[in-house]
Amino acid sequence: MSALRQGAAMEQSNPRRAIAHYCTAASMGNPEAYYRIGRLLARGPQGIRSPRHANAYLAMAMRLGNQQAARYYNERVGNAPLGTCGIGGGGGGAPWVRPSTPFDQDSYLARQSLTKQKLAVMIRQAAHRHKVDPQLALAIAIAESNLNSTAVSPKQAQGVMQLIPETQVRFGVTRPFDAQQNIRGAMIYLKWLEKQFGPDWVRISAAYNAGEQAVIRHGGVPPYQETQEYVQRVLYYSGQDPAKSTRQPR
Repeated sequence: MSALRQGAAMEQSNPRRAIAHYCTAASMGNPEAYYRIGRLLARGPQGIRSPRHANAYLAMAMRLGNQQAARYYNERVGNAPLGTCGIGGGGGGAPWVRPSTPFDQDSYLARQSLTKQKLAVMIRQAAHRHKVDPQLALAIAIAESNLNSTAVSPKQAQGVMQLIPETQVRFGVTRPFDAQQNIRGAMIYLKWLEKQFGPDWVRISAAYNAGEQAVIRHGGVPPYQETQEYVQRVLYYSGQDPAKSTRQPR
């Protein structure tokens, strides 16, 4: 039985256990899992309700393309800081959990739609053309949009690689929802970051999230919880141990 089905079966009898199952699915980038966790934290039993933590999950679900999540998002309370997935973990619950099993990109892609598989092929091909490690490039795409070419973040990051308007201008992207152009701009940016920081996937991914100036200013990953957990997600989705500090190219 899948983690989503296990969670659904336990929502009424044991919502805490249901959330634990949904966290397993969320670790694989499943938008429905984020939505269900957020919905439970927003409308579930009083003992588990947490509107700000619910918003953290619902915001991620919306970013990954789940349209139902907007019905439960409470704009009056804001989002909780990101933390360990599940009730009582880290910042009290958020869309990141470090699973015990390694992430396999090919196995993950085999379970995705044909559209997402085609985007993954485009990313890998563009990465090779621009001499960017395809494992890193694809990991960033999964962490950013879960391979959704129409994704838009609250900060107006757009497209499959979630380029903000300033980055689009900087790297010549005029049609951010054109997957090929969005991916090309992101690969140029990643190659530029590699020239700045060397083959250090931690600093490269941190800069992709928070900007290279923040990484330079702090001498490494900035002390922003969002960025720190983003780096963990990227390393995990690349098939690496998030506890490692650097990754040399293959």
